[in-house]
Amino acid sequence: MELLPAIELESPKELAVNASIIWLHGLGADGNDFAPLVPQLDLPDSFGIRFIFPHAPSIPVSINNGYVMPAWYDIKQMDVDRHVDEEQLMQSAAAVHDLIDREIERGVDSSRIIVAGFSQGGAVAFEAALTYPKPLAGIMALSTYFATATSISINPIQNTIPILICHGSMDPMVQESLGLKSLATLQNLGFVPEYNSYPMEHSLCPQEIEDIADWICRTLS
Repeated sequence: MELLPAIELESPKELAVNASIIWLHGLGADGNDFAPLVPQLDLPDSFGIRFIFPHAPSIPVSINNGYVMPAWYDIKQMDVDRHVDEEQLMQSAAAVHDLIDREIERGVDSSRIIVAGFSQGGAVAFEAALTYPKPLAGIMALSTYFATATSISINPIQNTIPILICHGSMDPMVQESLGLKSLATLQNLGFVPEYNSYPMEHSLCPQEIEDIADWICRTLS
């Protein structure tokens, strides 16, 4: 099994790791994108969190004239519903499953593993976490959309998984309507997501970082 290359950050070595957060970047970025956020989250060392920031493979992306860049899947059209390569998305989700499996092998209980993602990474996070066959701690979906909402086979073991959705009200790349659509879809499926909106574009803001830290603390407490 060849794992995705990734940046790993964890609490001081004298503290045992007992929780993991696998955080997926957006289109054209890499694992370095969100690693600098870890100190800003200011989470207690006692939580023993290992952060894993995988790098997506580089592939041609249709909406960027076939330019090769880091991407979890190809986006064929930038219309409101997004035409994506679902097979590639599912392959990326399977690669996330491999990372989850590795965390379990390293001694982290599945119920202490959060899958997070920004933009394209969030679409993969939804697919990966909701189809995983062991209970997970939560899903963090940032400025993203539920690309496989009509095709996903949700594992019933995830029926009560905590979900945090955050979105910018002025996002020109992934309109907030897509975040709200994800919220409504999940609610119709019986989930109870938390939803936060911020006056920002396709990014993160200080209040969102505070809210993410609070949610992580509540989810892993």
